[in-house]
Amino acid sequence: MEFTNDRIESNVIESKFTRREKEQSLAKGEKLMHNKEQHQQSEYYIQLGDVIQNFDEVVLFGPTDSKVELLNVLKADARFEKTRIKIKQTDKMTENQKFAFIKEHFSRL
Repeated sequence: MEFTNDRIESNVIESKFTRREKEQSLAKGEKLMHNKEQHQQSEYYIQLGDVIQNFDEVVLFGPTDSKVELLNVLKADARFEKTRIKIKQTDKMTENQKFAFIKEHFSRL
């Protein structure tokens, strides 16, 4: 989600590692499933980094620890040396709640 001029634009980037993919990989072996999941998760984080690399400030939020993993990937990437990245633990949200959260967070800056 991008917040500019009191407007929020949403862009969805979905992970390629779906439930179906996980089941197919698991059927071939647990080790293969974990390797494939790690590889695709790494690709997903790179895609997210490519999208947010031009922002000055980023807030990663949600109910899972994925945001911490993404933060670690971003911190290791020189493109994000000057980007302010914050993490906020939140409950699962509806789309409207996410918009309200983003608007409130960036309106305070």
